Amino acid sequence: MIRKILVVDDDVAVREALAQTLELADLDAITAGSFVAAKDHITPEFDGVILSDMRMPGRDGFHLLNYTKDVDEELPVILLTGEGDIPMAVQAMGEGAFGFLEKPCAAVDLLPVLERALKTRGLVLENRTLKQQLETGDPAARMLFGTSPQSEELRQRVRRFAPTGAEVLVTGAPGSGISKVAEVIHLMSPTGQGPFVKRPAASTNATEFAQFCTDAVGGSLFIDEVSALPEATQYAALELIEQGPNTRIIAGTTVDLADLVRRGMFNADLFYRLDVMRVRIPALAERPEDIPVIFRHYVAQAAEQAGIEMPEVTPEHLAALMAQDWPGNARSLMSAAMRFVLGMPEDVAEASEMGLAEQLARVERSLLIAALGRQNGKASDTAKALKLPRKTFYDKLARYGIRPEDYRR
Repeated sequence: MIRKILVVDDDVAVREALAQTLELADLDAITAGSFVAAKDHITPEFDGVILSDMRMPGRDGFHLLNYTKDVDEELPVILLTGEGDIPMAVQAMGEGAFGFLEKPCAAVDLLPVLERALKTRGLVLENRTLKQQLETGDPAARMLFGTSPQSEELRQRVRRFAPTGAEVLVTGAPGSGISKVAEVIHLMSPTGQGPFVKRPAASTNATEFAQFCTDAVGGSLFIDEVSALPEATQYAALELIEQGPNTRIIAGTTVDLADLVRRGMFNADLFYRLDVMRVRIPALAERPEDIPVIFRHYVAQAAEQAGIEMPEVTPEHLAALMAQDWPGNARSLMSAAMRFVLGMPEDVAEASEMGLAEQLARVERSLLIAALGRQNGKASDTAKALKLPRKTFYDKLARYGIRPEDYRR
């Protein structure tokens, strides 16, 4: 979440007072006493907004605005003006300033403007990331969306495993996109130019499985929900795989195959043959920060399919989405996007009708779970990463009924 403010003012007392106001509002303040000192922070990648005084020795706020627009036209600049600077500030607004405020500026006037600018900057950076992913020639970046560390780890594992040509076991919760990950692995495989044959495991007999392998020669065979393979077919599949056909085998499952093996419900030799390399897809509940970018992608996709203009997705709507648990993962988020595009009543209305405290609590719970997942369930490391005192962190875990051990891999 973007919370960074670059404060530029040559008056030390004013600069420090603004920084204190921002820190009390849980914003990260970066201070600079001049344009020259601020210049290094002004880049297309800057994940924040700029708050600058208009009148400064040397190069003033107007110069800073023009420089910023040359670097990144969409980086918000808010100007602080004295009474005599208002005509100049109005001119600056016409040339792209996000807003201007008169000095001295009370927190009640300043903070709402900054929050709007931060939301705008967040949307810009998310849209850029999505566009880059769509335009890249890398299938992992183009097809597996998300900006969270978990999503990046998923892409890195796919990039590392796909070129090997070895068997891959893709695991994840229902609706998490197992078949899509399997397709990306195929596209990045040595056999990526060959056919991608996708077949459900349920009710597949040995003869059919052999035919599927033949159909996929020179390409990849994806066995969807491999746990459902009938017992006789499991033996046949193992025999065929060990013969080394010119076919890459990718298996997907939403259940714990190792547990099925322990219970005698899945062929152990087949499991170990398939589990050469494993790719786990994190659930949306583990990475709520990915929900906005994924939802916007699905909205754009749904609007194109429906042949209508893409509707605006407000920050309030995204916040309500992030407050949901999404047990159906990407599949249910895709359905929500289609309903949103078609103007149908949405489940997030329930979240929108909640009180602010309840909405914030649900988002906080999701963020705690996501942080635990990133730290492999290590509570002390998670508290440190979140910059929370240990007691505060454990109090929050107790309040939401979260057990760190549930997020150890």
